Amino acid sequence: MESHNAQRRSYQVVIAATRDMGIGMDMKLPWDLPNEYQFFQDVTTRTSDPRKRNATIMGRKSWEATPLEFRPLPGRLNVVLTRSTCHNIPIDDGNVLVSSSMESALELLATPPYSFSIDKVFFIGGGELLRHYMNGPSCDAIHLTEVDISVPCDTFAPRVDTCLYRPWYSSLPIVENGIRYCFNTYVRRTVPNVGSDFIQYSFLPNMVFERHEEFGYLNLVQNIISNGDMNDNSTLLSKFGCQLRFNLRKTFPLLTTKKVFWLGVIEKVLQLVSGSTNPKEKGSNHIWESDEAKEYLDSFGMNATEEDGDNHPLLCGLHWGHSDARQELSQLSDVINKIKNSPHDRGITLSAFTLSVSPCQTSAQFYVANGELSCQIYQSSTEASLVIPFSIAAYSLLTCLMAHVCDLVAGDYIHAVGDAYVNTSHIKAIQKQLQISPKPFPILKINPKKTKIDHIEASDLDLLDI
Repeated sequence: MESHNAQRRSYQVVIAATRDMGIGMDMKLPWDLPNEYQFFQDVTTRTSDPRKRNATIMGRKSWEATPLEFRPLPGRLNVVLTRSTCHNIPIDDGNVLVSSSMESALELLATPPYSFSIDKVFFIGGGELLRHYMNGPSCDAIHLTEVDISVPCDTFAPRVDTCLYRPWYSSLPIVENGIRYCFNTYVRRTVPNVGSDFIQYSFLPNMVFERHEEFGYLNLVQNIISNGDMNDNSTLLSKFGCQLRFNLRKTFPLLTTKKVFWLGVIEKVLQLVSGSTNPKEKGSNHIWESDEAKEYLDSFGMNATEEDGDNHPLLCGLHWGHSDARQELSQLSDVINKIKNSPHDRGITLSAFTLSVSPCQTSAQFYVANGELSCQIYQSSTEASLVIPFSIAAYSLLTCLMAHVCDLVAGDYIHAVGDAYVNTSHIKAIQKQLQISPKPFPILKINPKKTKIDHIEASDLDLLDI
């Protein structure tokens, strides 16, 4: 990634496009979005080394479409592609280069002095060049602002090839001047080196790299072990009033810096939506008795026993009482009915509590807007190194399933915790985890033929790129 070999530099694409991938009309942007323009400025201008600057590569038409007062783009080396020998492009101020092709430009930037003075290379258009190079083999990443409008355009970009790229980051939707849009970054799929599953994503601009949502969780556990309050017997560190937020629109928040027992998540959620909370009931997969489950729990110094059942600390908050499974299923059915028929009801909630593992109490509230279903849960007290990652996956899956059967798109997932704590015996494992960089989240696919939540089975769920 971000290769500096003697032959050719790699690059990243930065564009904004409509639903139909329109990027311009009459050599102008068909929208007025100052914050989107500022994002473009920040991504293409900021560097990881203050002694360097970035390069922006563009076609001649894109250069000519840039207003004179912004030409050349300040703080960057502007590389203009044109085959014409008769042009009025100034090249004597050290801020502009002219090249006959994309290949020759990348080769030039890989040689001194540019190989030492240029930090990152960004390709910004236009349309004809994007058709050739947006999904090209030297493209490391695509920064795409998805503008949620359909307007006439005469210039278009190709769609992101999801066989070549996977989402790294997607912002929450922004509304500006009546237009809804979001920032997205896609990174190229790569094969790790033999004997390693490590892939480096530091080629991304820092401001984009750090927006991976897993950093929110990593910052939480770092804050707990660094600034948490110690309990009386010096076994727990805790922080009060914590919140994490995840975007479910494109990816699924199964944490990548630690192992999360995905099969256990599926089994628990499917038990829950079927009205069953007892793993001993007929039809259970007994997934928690598997070697994989035992290995997973043992890695955190926890043991799964048959007597634990739903009282295991990992399952805290993932079932709604024990008295009557039919009553629990009725509560879920009532919530789904409200989402479908009274989406603006302000009390679409699920209440969960587990008296046997007090004080672990959980409640969930759902919210419908713009054709999307969002969920916020509140846990009164929960363990951060093991239980929170499991709960994030479980309640995100529940939200996705409910959105699916209600013909909505999964939106935001917010995880709020009153007392978030870690066991002091887990600090070394957490410190080791904090040295690991996140990888792209996987993508969840649900069988479109299943329209009733209690009919969904594990085989209907496909987690891609796990």
